Amino acid sequence: MPGRMLVTGASGYLGSRVVRHAAAAGWSPVGTYLATPADTADERLDIRDPDGVSRLLRRVRPDVVLHAAAGRDRNDWRSNADGAAHVAVAAAALGVRLVHVSTDAVFSGRDVHYDETALPDPVNPYGAAKAAAETAVRAVAPDAAVVRTSLIMGDGHGGAELLTHRLAAGQWRGALFTDEIRTPVHVDDLAEALVELADNGHRGVLNVAGADAVSRYELGLLVARRDGLDPTTLPAARSADTGLPRPLDVRLRLDRAAALLRVRLRGAREFLAPPPPPPGRIGTAVRR
Repeated sequence: MPGRMLVTGASGYLGSRVVRHAAAAGWSPVGTYLATPADTADERLDIRDPDGVSRLLRRVRPDVVLHAAAGRDRNDWRSNADGAAHVAVAAAALGVRLVHVSTDAVFSGRDVHYDETALPDPVNPYGAAKAAAETAVRAVAPDAAVVRTSLIMGDGHGGAELLTHRLAAGQWRGALFTDEIRTPVHVDDLAEALVELADNGHRGVLNVAGADAVSRYELGLLVARRDGLDPTTLPAARSADTGLPRPLDVRLRLDRAAALLRVRLRGAREFLAPPPPPPGRIGTAVRR
């Protein structure tokens, strides 16, 4: 039964949506922020401070902790790895259920298709930090749900959407990779799934992503079509040619999530489809 939910990172993109979905589902959400409070986050928390994390949980006494906070710098090990461990330790000390948000970046892409039994093999510091976070959470809080997800977007404010607009406007130098494949998820689908997991008792890893595997370049084309941008302004490149340690083809399998969750996890080709024309515009004759 819904009770009090503590949402870390509730001033952020995903965390703010979790707070709203939790409230709609009957929870009493309490959101945290690091630098700037928001209407979804009024408790300041630095997850790098283990004593501060413990004090907040003892004061709030939540029934569940949903850990969506992450470092602003993707290479911030203290936030992405240590911070997750601090949250897990504090939750376990109080016997509080934990839902931890992880990422497909824990994989290299060498195996392409990944289910919940796949072992992390990260290729860069961000993936390594998130893999370490998973290890800590599962060791300290074995009953926790560890949610691996992919690119989060869908409402115009996702990172891939903002990047596409900047590239189309010439405000950003770079390119969209044709050989980096992901399974993007709509932010509201993911938030709803996380709220479900807060109450359904699932333990262990669960993949929660979108139904379509698309390249970052195709993703940009979908955003451009939806938003009326010129697709010819979007530069394409191959990630493999950059020499940077980045995961290439990472596709999360969703069989278990489809069987467990009520929310339908849409694919990017569906949730980025252009809106239908207004009623009366299709096949309407013009009288002269």
